[in-house]
Amino acid sequence: MDTNPTALLLDLAASAQDLSDRSALQDLLARGHRAWCEGVADVQSGIRREAANLSDAQLAERCVAAGTPWEQEMTRGEAVSALAFATWDATPAAMAYTELEERAALFGVCLLGEELL
Repeated sequence: MDTNPTALLLDLAASAQDLSDRSALQDLLARGHRAWCEGVADVQSGIRREAANLSDAQLAERCVAAGTPWEQEMTRGEAVSALAFATWDATPAAMAYTELEERAALFGVCLLGEELL
C-alpha cells in the first residue's frame, strides 16, 4: 500500500470511477478519509514550520494570497490553520478526495454508517 497520501487519494478516486458496489465504495471512502487526514496533517505541519519564521504581517499576506484573510478576531494559530486548510484544499489530493466523496454519495455511501444516521 502506498503511504503517500496524494498518490493514494489519486489512486482511490480513479478506482472509484468504475465502482457502483456500496461496500467497495465504503472501503475506498474510509481509506481515502484516513489519507485525507494524513495529508492535511502534513500540510499543517509544514505551514506551522514556515509560519514560525514569518512576522504577523507576512503571515497575513500569505493568508490573503491563499484566499483566507486573517480576520481581526483570529489568533495566529487560527490563521495558520486556515492557511493550512486553504493550501490543502487546493491540492490535487484534496480534489481527488472530493471526487471520491461525490462518487460514493451517488450510491448513498458516506463515512457515517446508516445505523449512526
